[in-house]
Amino acid sequence: MDSAVGTVVYGLRTPIFKEGDCLIEWVPRIVTEFYRKQNVSPRDKDIVAITESVVARTQGNYVSLDDVAEDIRRAFPEKGIGVLFPIMSRNRFSSTLKAIARANKEVIIQLSYPADEVGNHLISEDQLDEAGVNPWTDVLSEDEFRRHFGISRHIFSDVDYVRHYREVVESEGAECTIVFSNRPETILEYTKNILYCDVHDRKRTKRALIKAEANTVLGLEDLMTTPSEEHGYNPEYGLLGSNLSSDEEMKLFPRGSQELVETIQKKLKEMTGKTIEVMVYGDGAFKDPLGKIWELADPVVAPGYTSGLEGGPNEIKLKYLADNRFGDLEGEELSEALTQMIRDKDKELIDEDLRLGTTPRRYYDLLGSLCDLTSGSGDKGTPFVYIQGYFGNFAD
Repeated sequence: MDSAVGTVVYGLRTPIFKEGDCLIEWVPRIVTEFYRKQNVSPRDKDIVAITESVVARTQGNYVSLDDVAEDIRRAFPEKGIGVLFPIMSRNRFSSTLKAIARANKEVIIQLSYPADEVGNHLISEDQLDEAGVNPWTDVLSEDEFRRHFGISRHIFSDVDYVRHYREVVESEGAECTIVFSNRPETILEYTKNILYCDVHDRKRTKRALIKAEANTVLGLEDLMTTPSEEHGYNPEYGLLGSNLSSDEEMKLFPRGSQELVETIQKKLKEMTGKTIEVMVYGDGAFKDPLGKIWELADPVVAPGYTSGLEGGPNEIKLKYLADNRFGDLEGEELSEALTQMIRDKDKELIDEDLRLGTTPRRYYDLLGSLCDLTSGSGDKGTPFVYIQGYFGNFAD
C-alpha cells in the first residue's frame, strides 16, 4: 500500500449463502480470491468482518411465529400480557408482536414517547412543548395521544406505528390496549404479567418491574433460548436482534460467533502467515441527524471478535498540535515534530488537551459501524468487509 493511503475498506461480494454452508471454509476462499483479483497483499492487523445475517443464515437460526407463540404461551399462561417499550420497527418487532397476540388474546402495549430507545420518534419534542405534555410524568391513553398529536407518521417510512401495532394485534383476534408512558411501572395498572421489549435499557426496566412486584417479568432475551432440533434458538440473546424473514418466520441473532471468528482467524493465519483480525457485526451504532435514529437495534454491535479488536483508540489530535504546540512550524519540520509526538504518545503521559475531539469508543464498535455502512442492509451484496490500515497513523 502506498504511504499516502490510510485506511482502505473493501466490500466483498459473495454468493447467497444458505443453511449448511460452512463459513470456516468459505471465508478463506473468498478472501483468497479477493487478494488475487485486487492484487492485495495481506498484512498483520488487517480485518475481515462478516455480517451477522450471513452467520445466522448458514446456521439455519430461524424460528416460526408458531414456535415463538408457543414459547410465549408457556411463559404467560394467564390471559393478559403487557408488552413494554417495544421499538417501532416493522422489520424488528412486528413479527414478534404478531406471535405475542397469537399466544395471548389480551395485549397491552406501553410505548415510550416521544421516541423509542433507538430514536424512532412518534412525535417531536416541539409537539410536546406545544401540547404542554410532560413525557416524564404524563400517562396518555390512545385517545388522549390522538387528541394531542393526531396521526403520527415515521419520518422515513411514513408508518403510523400506533395504528400499525394495533392492527397487528387485532389481526390475530386479540384485544389491544395502547398506552403511552415512560415509567415502567405504569404497565402494572393493566396487568402484572410483563414482557419487557427494550434492548439496551432492559436490565434497568427489569429491576423497576421486580421492585414494583410484578408477577411474571421476562424479556425478549428469555424467549427461544432452549436448544432444539426443530427450530433455531439463541441461548444468550433469545429474540433480541431478531428480524423479519417471511410472513411466518423470523431470523434470530447468530449464536457461537466467538468460536467462529477465532477458528477463521486460525485458518487465515495458516493461509497467509499473517495475524488477521476477524469479527461478526450487526447494526452499527451511529445517530441519523434528521430522523434522530440511533440505528443499533441489535443487542450488541459485534457478537464476536478476535482479541486484537479489544480496547480503543489511543490517539492525539493532529489539528490541535499543529495549531498550538507546533504553531510556529511548517512543512517538513512540522511533519517531523508531529511524527515524533505520535511515536512517543505511549511512552509518556500525554496532556489530555491533546486528545480532545478524538473518538473514545471501542474498536469493535467503531469497526462495526464502518462495516455496517459499507455493506448496507439492501442489495449491495457485500456481506464480507475487508479493512487494511485501520490501526495506522500519520507516523507510519
